[in-house]
Amino acid sequence: MEFLPRPELWSLDPRALHLNHGSYGAVPRRTQHVAGGLRSEMESNPMAWFRGLPERLAASRRRLAEYLGADPDGFALVPNASAGVTVALSAVPIAPGERIVLTDHAYGAVRYAAERAGTLRGAEVVTVPVPLEADDDELLAAVADALDDRTAVVVIDQISSATARVFPVDRVARLCRDADVPVIVDGAHAPGLIDQPIVDGADFWTGNFHKWPCAPRGTAGLFVAERWRDRTKPLITSWAEYDELPARFDQQGTGDYVPWLAAPTSLEVLEALDWPRRRSWLTTMLTEASTIVAKALGTSLPDVTTPAPTMRLVELPASVAVTSESERAALAAQASERIGAELAITAFGGRLFVRLSAHAYNSFRDYELLAERLPTLLREG
Repeated sequence: MEFLPRPELWSLDPRALHLNHGSYGAVPRRTQHVAGGLRSEMESNPMAWFRGLPERLAASRRRLAEYLGADPDGFALVPNASAGVTVALSAVPIAPGERIVLTDHAYGAVRYAAERAGTLRGAEVVTVPVPLEADDDELLAAVADALDDRTAVVVIDQISSATARVFPVDRVARLCRDADVPVIVDGAHAPGLIDQPIVDGADFWTGNFHKWPCAPRGTAGLFVAERWRDRTKPLITSWAEYDELPARFDQQGTGDYVPWLAAPTSLEVLEALDWPRRRSWLTTMLTEASTIVAKALGTSLPDVTTPAPTMRLVELPASVAVTSESERAALAAQASERIGAELAITAFGGRLFVRLSAHAYNSFRDYELLAERLPTLLREG
């Protein structure tokens, strides 16, 4: 079955090729309308708004937990997955001389969070190298080799950002449980790409709703296993300090909580789009489209053992002399300004990639146009 693109459901600029949904998502018009109405309600009577907010936040939180298949008693709302990982690291006891283990696929902000935790507590951050083409058994063996009696916690991707790979997190969680080592799952990309992504046996799981479920930005979830709930607290201390989880996360001071209230509307939009089947179709379409882009560049699709749904890596030519993060950002900005393409430029293992995404507003023609335009941009520099 072929699905027609539905760009009219979004307010995206039709002059641009929007090929990087994975970074910041895109909020449907309907959700924008609901959020606008909520914000108008808030501004019409702030006192009444904040009096009624706790009950509305709890209802929205329960709906988002249901979407993930999460126990609502252990599911809290946070601004983003980076915040979720930081909260989890603050809850885990880490003693001087112990180790925080992650892989070389870890998201940059998550790595920084681990480094901060290590600096504050006198712990060492250990990076486990996992080649892009490593299979799940090899990945598991690499993590196992890093575990010892000094390991305080393991932080593992569910879907890696730079390499768009699905990790065998269920197996990693079992490995860590057998070793009595807490595990934090960074599921930033998992909601909307993996059905019921909460990992059985994980101590903490966090994921974004602003990416694939298209919720307003600033909406993410943190699931906490029962044994950690008493000691898991928000990074901001506020009036709910002595409430139980998850209520203690609902209001961290005065803020704009409209995104959390509007997020369930985006889930309704996805449901109307027959998202699970559409996602499968988009994944097949993107694989074919990515091959066309790679052919135009004279490169290939890298061997990613378990590529994520609706994301694909295309290797850029070796002649593209881009090494630093700032240079990658500059190349993405050039693609936007000169060829009208919004792209994610990533790097791993000394290789440079464009990470392509596909959502319901994308068409095959989007990627054909990229294949026509990108080689010229790279040649001209």
